[in-house]
Amino acid sequence: MVNNSIENSQVCRRVEILLVEDSPSDANLTMKGFVNAKIANNLHWVEDGETAMNYLRQQEKFVDAPRPDLILLDLNLPGMDGREVLTELKSDPSLKRIPVVVLTTSADEQDILRSYNLSANCYVTKPLDVYQFIEVVQLIKDFWLAAVTLPPDSSI
Repeated sequence: MVNNSIENSQVCRRVEILLVEDSPSDANLTMKGFVNAKIANNLHWVEDGETAMNYLRQQEKFVDAPRPDLILLDLNLPGMDGREVLTELKSDPSLKRIPVVVLTTSADEQDILRSYNLSANCYVTKPLDVYQFIEVVQLIKDFWLAAVTLPPDSSI
């Protein structure tokens, strides 16, 4: 878990972020991006879709897991892939309002269309260049964690 500080006066508490990413190197790069972006957050990382759903439903070892304010979701996961996670997440009344940023290497038009059809809030293709990746994370921070009002922590 990564904890950072932010100077944004609109943020009253740390933002809970769930990163669903099977690649340790991509997860590490994402975490570094959030550190460099100085986002006040608790970043939680899980490596597959089944674990993500257990986390979101506070099952098994995640009974006390905080509800995420934002989910960063890779599509190409082992077992339950990101598309299946998105389908379950957006069909669950207690979870469907959590914004989901699909953050993936796929630039395939069908993946983009399907993600939006499954109610992804946005789709971002991971840049291969480390510095561009950091810039993308900064843009996510500027939009999702500074400009947007995230839904309250409510399962209604």
